[in-house]
Amino acid sequence: MDSILEIFLGLILGAILMYWVFSMFRKKKSKELTEHQSTVLLEKIKSVCKLISVEGDFAEIYKYENTKERFLSLVSSKKKALVVINAKALIGYDLQKILMHADNDKKKIILTNFPDPEVISIEPELEFYDIQNGLFNTFTPNDLTSLNKEARKHIMEKIPESGLMETAKREALEAVLLIEKIVETIGWKLDYSALKIDGKQKKLLDL
Repeated sequence: MDSILEIFLGLILGAILMYWVFSMFRKKKSKELTEHQSTVLLEKIKSVCKLISVEGDFAEIYKYENTKERFLSLVSSKKKALVVINAKALIGYDLQKILMHADNDKKKIILTNFPDPEVISIEPELEFYDIQNGLFNTFTPNDLTSLNKEARKHIMEKIPESGLMETAKREALEAVLLIEKIVETIGWKLDYSALKIDGKQKKLLDL
């Protein structure tokens, strides 16, 4: 009788031990899967890299002059041209600058900071008018490279007063919604409560 009781108790203890080992293995596997999901998700968001939210067109007239002096500055030669700059400025967000982390237990991505808008690119097209070469100071192919740099600098100086940055800040909501959609693809939630979002935008996010 005692041997039967010992066998019975041994089976119960063995079953409890097997259940405990199985539960620990399943919990560890689930944790590894969740951590893998969060890593993949964060990398997926970062892979978007840069998001363009506002596009601005500029048309500027730029007067270019360059003077060279020779013979101990006794003789000077000037070249000049009227340059029409047609440029496209793209304003957006570098998503790699976003601060966020994953809460694996609650399956949430917590967004703690969203970057300010920045100039993603400036694409100028130059048209030359009224080109005047100097006696020993003429236009060369290198001048095109120099003028392209000057054009970008000129447009960059115009951007702050254009209102594009303010428009891009208002469009930041679209970027948050994009991240939310990416997060939802694997059944997670986006927590953006740390961000400063006005009442009107909050209502749109809650729809």
